[in-house]
Amino acid sequence: MTKIKAADYIVELLVNHGVEVVFGYQGGMVTHLADSISKHPQMRFVQVYHEQTAAFAAVGYARKSGRIGVAIATSGPGATNLITGIADAFFDSVPVIFITGQVNAYEYKYDKPIRQLGFQETNIVDMLKPITKYATLLDKIEDLPAEFAKAIKIATSGRKGPVVIDLPMNVQREFVQLETLANLAPLSCNQSVSSDFAAQLSGIVEKLHSAQRPLVLVGGGVAAANGFAILGQFLQSSQLPFVSSLQGKTACDESLELYLGTLGSYGNRCANMAVANADLVLVLGSRLDLRQTGGVVASFASSGEVIHLDIDNNELKHSRLNNTQNIHGDLVSALTYLVSRVSRFTENTWLNYLAKLKATYNQAQEIVRTQIKTAPYDLMAFLNQISHGYDSFCADVGQNQMWAMQMLQLTQNQRFYTSGGLGAMGSALPISLGVAFAELNKSATIYSINGDGGAHMALQSLMLIKQYNLPIKVIIINNKTLGMITQFQELYFDKNMVGTTAEGGYLVPDFEHLAKAYSLDYFRVDQTNNRAFESNDLAGFVAAKNCLLEYVIDADCRVYPKLEYNQAIYNPSPMLPEAELVANMLITLTEVTK
Repeated sequence: MTKIKAADYIVELLVNHGVEVVFGYQGGMVTHLADSISKHPQMRFVQVYHEQTAAFAAVGYARKSGRIGVAIATSGPGATNLITGIADAFFDSVPVIFITGQVNAYEYKYDKPIRQLGFQETNIVDMLKPITKYATLLDKIEDLPAEFAKAIKIATSGRKGPVVIDLPMNVQREFVQLETLANLAPLSCNQSVSSDFAAQLSGIVEKLHSAQRPLVLVGGGVAAANGFAILGQFLQSSQLPFVSSLQGKTACDESLELYLGTLGSYGNRCANMAVANADLVLVLGSRLDLRQTGGVVASFASSGEVIHLDIDNNELKHSRLNNTQNIHGDLVSALTYLVSRVSRFTENTWLNYLAKLKATYNQAQEIVRTQIKTAPYDLMAFLNQISHGYDSFCADVGQNQMWAMQMLQLTQNQRFYTSGGLGAMGSALPISLGVAFAELNKSATIYSINGDGGAHMALQSLMLIKQYNLPIKVIIINNKTLGMITQFQELYFDKNMVGTTAEGGYLVPDFEHLAKAYSLDYFRVDQTNNRAFESNDLAGFVAAKNCLLEYVIDADCRVYPKLEYNQAIYNPSPMLPEAELVANMLITLTEVTK
């Protein structure tokens, strides 16, 4: 029997599961782990400049690679700094292993009625249990092989998500039998379709064939299941029209004629109207939360049926909708079953209606119709023109996220990453780092789209871009406000801009000097005062491998359409004239929201 150091064993196990990069911040209680990672020929330790960066980078790595991401941090403040990224992985179903260093087991207080025994000792496990699939203190060397195998299985099976292993320093330096690795082979993702599941799927086929106005809603669960290819096959063979959620956007080829857009509170008007008029909505891995359905839940496919397919049975049990048939199961298995059984949809009345909706109420037409300021949308349209191949977009949280969601048009191999369920400002920059380290296509560019507020929160991430010469182009849309909140304050708080404008106590830094501090090429385009968009202004940005672009816009640029409180999904603001709305709906509106 061969014994190796526990830290070396952990690294070998991670390599066996396809992990090539571990993100972390050096600290006393993870020195053994970091040392072992750095010495393995197939592994890289990326020293970040804040543990939150490590957590979000691991999320980006997992989402892009389709494998587990890994982040490490020392005990106490190192571990607590991971919490926001752990919560993001939990709510967005991302498989990440977080390893936190802990004081030696013989220095740990356990049940002693004191606050702390060892220096920087913190009970991180109990803090994290509500936002992890599994969290444990691994304080016995004999439990290490089984606990890591369990953690990886939990993170990558069912509805995926984060796990945390709190690892005392003395355990890291102990020894374990190398041969036990043979029993910890990578998990197989192939799942068979049970007879009960097949019967339910057969029912879906029948309903799709009999529906006159079917629609597919692509949710984030498709991406979480790495179902990109099989979704494409299903949509291509069935020719069913489809929309997406915010997180489902990344799985869609938006250049396809039958794609209507994203739906929900800030969704495209044509997508929202399509859902309202469908007689059957097949939901693939979406939570159907209020940001998607709107507050008037009854307006979501009000005259039709929703077939809700999801890996998480709890989401199905607690659905907000009353007109649903819930089917619990694996999305890839389901789509594999459906792709050869669902016939091509050819009902031209519905398809022609949707084509008219899309032509009339797509985002470009929305901008013209509502006469809102176009500067942020001009930028997104420009990114559509210059992006290609395997490029990715990482959008932060706020107006920039919604402008990107509404206007970016992804092609088949492009991806869109953003913090969905948690909605964490400051996440886009570190997520883009993880995406860059996972990207295998050398011609791909990662566009990190940020507002001034989120960028300020994550500045330390900029150091890594030049340090590793990553193909990341950082965009900061600077309106010198927290624009999403000012839009809210304008509607509901009589324009009291506390904490969101300079007058309310909110300032932005000098991004040019910050770019220079981090050795990044800097470009600035000022689009204030309704200045016409000039693509030539961005020639340097296009040519650069990595850089920072400050795109300055007016503070009163707004996101539209926007679904207001207690409004039906088909009637976002600015609302259509009543006669126009009625004329463009197939269902009968018993009460038109004014």
